[in-house]
Amino acid sequence: MRSLDEVRAVAGKGLEGDRYFLEVGTYSKKPGPDRQVTLMESEVFDALKRDYDINLPHNESRRNLITSGVALPHLVGKTFQVGDVKFRGLRINEPCQYFEQLVGKPGIEKALLHRSGLNAEVLTDGILRVGDVVK
Repeated sequence: MRSLDEVRAVAGKGLEGDRYFLEVGTYSKKPGPDRQVTLMESEVFDALKRDYDINLPHNESRRNLITSGVALPHLVGKTFQVGDVKFRGLRINEPCQYFEQLVGKPGIEKALLHRSGLNAEVLTDGILRVGDVVK
């Protein structure tokens, strides 16, 4: 996992270069748009450290976009924009034992319950850039 200054979003497909865009992600064989993009609140990373003494760097979270100041659960079922790209919030992402094994952080599955991000569908093509505003 690596951080990028910008990435191209493709409607109905996801983010160019992402493992699910390339259909090589662990759950790629499950049909549906809910793995196109996963967003996570930066505040969750602070809470992990504060409440569970778990340090999870953003790039190890396996999430595509990190937001700040946005209550992502409120976007389930809603259309929203990041920069010029439109998305539809589909469901809250729940952590699993597999995720805990991948990141090597014992207890993180429980710590991230109901706050592991928002799975979203890409509705329009465009370029996402660090610092884009969520509307």
